[in-house]
Amino acid sequence: MVAKDPRKELVTESMNPYEKPPSVTTRQSIKNFLYNPLTGAFLGRTPSRWGKIGIFYLIFYGVLAALVAICYCAFSTTLDPRIPKWQLERSIIGTNPGMGFRPMPPADNVESTLIWFKGTNASNYDYWIQSLKAFLKPYKEPGSEPGRGQNGITCDYGQEVPKDKVCTVNVRDWGPCTEEGFFGYHKSSPCVFLKLNKIYGWIPEYYNETKDLPSKMPEQLKGTIRRLEQENSLHLNTIWVSCEGENPADQENIGPIRFYPKQGFPGYYYPYYNNVGYFSPLVAVQFERPRPGIIINVECKAWAKNIKHHRNDKIGSVHFELLID
Repeated sequence: MVAKDPRKELVTESMNPYEKPPSVTTRQSIKNFLYNPLTGAFLGRTPSRWGKIGIFYLIFYGVLAALVAICYCAFSTTLDPRIPKWQLERSIIGTNPGMGFRPMPPADNVESTLIWFKGTNASNYDYWIQSLKAFLKPYKEPGSEPGRGQNGITCDYGQEVPKDKVCTVNVRDWGPCTEEGFFGYHKSSPCVFLKLNKIYGWIPEYYNETKDLPSKMPEQLKGTIRRLEQENSLHLNTIWVSCEGENPADQENIGPIRFYPKQGFPGYYYPYYNNVGYFSPLVAVQFERPRPGIIINVECKAWAKNIKHHRNDKIGSVHFELLID
């Protein structure tokens, strides 16, 4: 017969809920919590109680993980990796594309939109050139990234583009805005590249008749559209782009502006269906002779009947500043 431990019997007999427990020191309380030799408990529980709690939580979290996995698998069957479930009006992005520009200021100042350089100092404007080179590299070397360069075809106005194909971007159509020409920065005639944000399935509604042109559209752009309308040109199916100074003083200082390859995004790049190898079309804007030593506020807008402009919400347009020392 196994002899009983008299200390455990004493503990059992003294476990009266109405009796004040004996006073112990803090050190002894900690030691008893870590391991109590009288009851065999560690961290407040006996091994059998720890085992029961461990089995309970193992089963509980196992069932919970299984339910999450089942829900995830069921939900993923309703999604397509290329086609968003919620599109256009039903999506968070909506139907009004935003506009972006490159080069961007350094990443340590995310709120800045100032392009500031010295045209006479190569080391000073080198950052802007390197930034543009990195941005344009996928356009020039489409085979350098997985899946790039596939399904690409050369497109033109009036051509029907198959839904499984993408229109390539001709990097030779950017005029003087090239790496070999230092993107004009060495001549204080900087080039800025514009692009529209991609919205799946969005179809632009073109301004191809002068009677539909909005009153706020710049006169220079209106003249371009009038000329093409008189020529019955298919090039009217374009998302037009304008850039001008925001304020009268900026308009006086901004100087002549040129667009390459044309003043807008050709319509054959749209709609966007997230096909492999798709690249957003670009418009290179060269500011030929901006006045040096003055900050010039520039606003560029995209023009289509279903593009709204809102400066505070940054939709349909983009703002940046130029400062050339």
